[in-house]
Formats: sequence, C-alpha cells, structure tokens
Amino acid sequence: MTYQGTLEQMLSETMVKDVMTKALVLVDPTTTLYQISKMMDQGGMGSILVKKDGSPSGIITDRDFAIRIAAHSVSMDTPVEKIASFPVISIDSKASMLDAAKTMSDKKIRKLAVTEEGKVVGIITTTDLVNKIASKK
Repeated sequence: MTYQGTLEQMLSETMVKDVMTKALVLVDPTTTLYQISKMMDQGGMGSILVKKDGSPSGIITDRDFAIRIAAHSVSMDTPVEKIASFPVISIDSKASMLDAAKTMSDKKIRKLAVTEEGKVVGIITTTDLVNKIASKK
C-alpha cells in the first residue's frame, strides 16, 4: 500500500470524536471583540463559540481578527454577533477525519463544531488533523 493509501485509510478509520478538543468556550452575542480577544489570548484558544438561545450557533476565530476586524478597522467595542460566522458549520462526532477534512476544504474553513445528537460537544481543527497525521497513531 502506498503512503497516500495508508494515509487515506488512517483518516477514514479515525473518528472525529477521537481527535476533537472537548473544552468549549461559549459567549453571549453581546460580548465585545475586546473581551473575546482577551479570552483567546489568556486561554490560548483559536476560536470561541457564540450562543444564541442557549445553544452554540456561531463561531469567531483568530483568523476573523485578521481578516474581518483588523483589516477593516472594526472597533473592539463591537459585539461579537456583528463579526462571528452564523451558522456554525458542524460535523457528527462519529464521522471520519477524512470527512472532516473534506468538509473543511469544501467550505474553506479551518474549524468545525462537533455534534452528538444535535448537541455541540467539541471542536475539530486543521491543527488537530495535522497533529494526528504527524503522530501516525
């Protein structure tokens, strides 16, 4: 079997739930961009989920700070709901890493919310995928 075949098999056999990050940070839509930036900095996070009606429904990422905020001189007093992406794109926890990679590629995103029975239980990122490939476990 070729390296490509081995890699594709590993990605197909590994479930998202085995690679995802389970620690979630959720904020209200009125949380300011300044507050979000402090949370990301202090927590070493690349994304934060935005909740509406008590459930995660949007996401703001470190990339949003470069592309949507800094590049357009958006005030740090702006509520996160003005910048976050809605709806958050998700994938089932039992899906394969290959499915996650394909979804990220198709949607041109780097983070997916992970769901179980419709409830967000984690996040999987391109970094999680790369780390799994590098570890070959």
